[in-house]
Amino acid sequence: MKATIYQGNQTFSVIEKDMEVPGRDEVRIKVAYVGVCGTDVHIYHGMMDKRVKIPETIGHEMSGVIDAIGMDVIGFKVGDKVVVRPLDDRKAKPSDKGFNHICQELKFIGIDSPGAMQQYWNVPAFTLHKLSEETDLKLAALVEPLSVAVHDVRLSGLQSDETAVVLGGGPIGLLVALVARSTGARVIVSEVNEKRVAKAKEFGLDVVNPTKIDLVKYVRDKTDGRLADVVFEVAGAQAALDIMTEISGIRGRIVLVAIHGQKKEVDLFKFFWKELKLIGARVYEKDDYEKSIELITAMDIPFDKMITDVQPLTNIQQVFEHIDKNPDGMKVLMECHA
Repeated sequence: MKATIYQGNQTFSVIEKDMEVPGRDEVRIKVAYVGVCGTDVHIYHGMMDKRVKIPETIGHEMSGVIDAIGMDVIGFKVGDKVVVRPLDDRKAKPSDKGFNHICQELKFIGIDSPGAMQQYWNVPAFTLHKLSEETDLKLAALVEPLSVAVHDVRLSGLQSDETAVVLGGGPIGLLVALVARSTGARVIVSEVNEKRVAKAKEFGLDVVNPTKIDLVKYVRDKTDGRLADVVFEVAGAQAALDIMTEISGIRGRIVLVAIHGQKKEVDLFKFFWKELKLIGARVYEKDDYEKSIELITAMDIPFDKMITDVQPLTNIQQVFEHIDKNPDGMKVLMECHA
């Protein structure tokens, strides 16, 4: 079989290796598609070299079909379509309070251990979610990032009669907006990149460029002065942190989706004045995965518009180089058996 290896120094290679027999409680998956996410790009840039064991196969957004089953695996069979929820929480402790998806010793499969950018992949069976026969495997590769969005919207408590503003129209931001809209809520997307503004409009979303339009006034006019009930901060920029408290209405909820590795300035007075709530959101839980699978399988939302390119697995080096040169794209998939 073919597998890809991250070697450090912005370099991937494609190797031939023997398929491994699945161990006890494991399955072997014939990987169909793997999505490239922002974390993978960070790895490519060497930003996670202290965490990734080089050389390593990375990747965690995937879909595939079970090819072989190890001992003691129940509930699955060869030929089942599946996706992997890449969280290894087997070292969860009572101090984690049952929130195993964010337990202190959580290991992320595809970062802390070998990932999906290979033709066959052995994984623990407890990470699997079964797909229906009619589920499109290409779209199913979006289940992992979609689950992030489902988790974010669920934690926000967004209701159908409310207004949500999504700050950032990249892949996760658009998915958050689409999930939020599916609840029946009114959704506004704020994005400065004109190509991503155009992509949001393809989905029929209400999108504005805050460098061209006064976002606070726009939200105020759209809501008869109430401002936003929920704000999703997905941009990860100081400008988004500055405006998220401005566009939040009284007792609004702000969901922090973006990862901020360093301390940032936030207008805490606005939290006091408006009785705002700040909600942290990280990865997803089992129910979020099941909801995402339902959304993908129903095909009521044109998730195919999120996929801007599909390349064979053997083009992995060119894929990452192209993403560097063309950062405006949405989701690139690698086809493992092209």
